[in-house]
Amino acid sequence: MFFSIVIPTYNRKPILEKCLDALETQRLAQNSALEGYEIIVVDDGSTDGTLDWLKANPERFPHLKLFEQEHCGPAAARNLGVERATGDTIIFIDSDLVVTENFLQAHTDALVKGEREQGNNRIFTYGAVINTCNFENPTSEPYKITDFSAAYFATGNVAIARHWLLEAGLFDTRFQLYGWEDLELGVRLKQLGLKLIKCPEAVGYHWHPPFRLDQLPSLVKKEEERGRMGILFYQKHPTWDVRMMIQMTWIHRVLWGVLSLGGTLNERTLAPFLQWLIDRGKPQLALEVARIFLNWYNVRAVYAARSEMARS
Repeated sequence: MFFSIVIPTYNRKPILEKCLDALETQRLAQNSALEGYEIIVVDDGSTDGTLDWLKANPERFPHLKLFEQEHCGPAAARNLGVERATGDTIIFIDSDLVVTENFLQAHTDALVKGEREQGNNRIFTYGAVINTCNFENPTSEPYKITDFSAAYFATGNVAIARHWLLEAGLFDTRFQLYGWEDLELGVRLKQLGLKLIKCPEAVGYHWHPPFRLDQLPSLVKKEEERGRMGILFYQKHPTWDVRMMIQMTWIHRVLWGVLSLGGTLNERTLAPFLQWLIDRGKPQLALEVARIFLNWYNVRAVYAARSEMARS
C-alpha cells in the first residue's frame, strides 16, 4: 500500500506549514502494510507567497510533490492531484488540517481490517475531524458534539483506493463555488457499492481563526454560494436524500424561517449580542448562534437558485 496525500490549497501558508510538518513526522509500525507515501500539494493560484515558500524549502518536506494551477477551485485541484498521484490509495485532507503522528498508520490499519472483514476492497475510511481555533497548539482541542459529522464522503479526512475515484469519474469541476463537490462524488461512490469505514483513530484538527464580526459578510457569501451549488447537486441527483442535504424541504424552510424570525434576526440585528459573546471569550458559541441566520441565507439561496433554474 502506498499513499498519495492530496491537499489543495489557496492562500493558507501559515496553517499549511503546520499541516505539512505534521505529515512529515508520521510514525509507522515496523510491520506496517504502508510501504510509503507522498504529499501532493496543488496550489490553486495562491497570492500569499505559498509557492515561493514551498519551492524554497525542499529539504524540509522530502515527501512533497508540488503542482500549481490557476484559481479554479478545490474540485479541479483535487482532480489534478489524483491524476498526478503515484500511490494506489488517495488520502484527501484540507490544507488547514493538522493531523496526529499516527494518522497514516490509523488509516492503513482500518483499510486492511475493513478489506479483510468485508471480503473485498469496496471500502474507504473516514477519519475524525475536530474543529479548533487554537493556532499555536491545534491538536490540544478536545472533541465536541459540534464536531460530529454524518457525511458519507467528505474530503476533510478520507482514504480511498485511487481506482475507485477514477471509476466514479473524479470531482465535477462545475462546482466552482463553495460546497457540495465532495458529497456529490460520494453519491456516485455509493452507487458503486462502496462502504464507509469509520476510523476515529485517524484524527485531524481543522483550524479556523476565532470568530469575529468582520467574518460575517464572507460567511453569508459562502452560504449563498452553497445554496446555488446545492441546486447543481440536486440537478445531478434529484433524490429526497439530496434535498435533505441541501436543505431544500419545507421542514428546513419553516425551521430556519421561524428561528430567524423570517430573517429579522440577522448579522445586523444580532451583532451586539454576538460581540457580547465574543468579548466574554465565547467566539465559538457566537458562531453557533450566527448559524441560525446563516442557515436561513442558505435556504433562501437554494430556493432562489431553484426558481432561476425553473425559468431557464
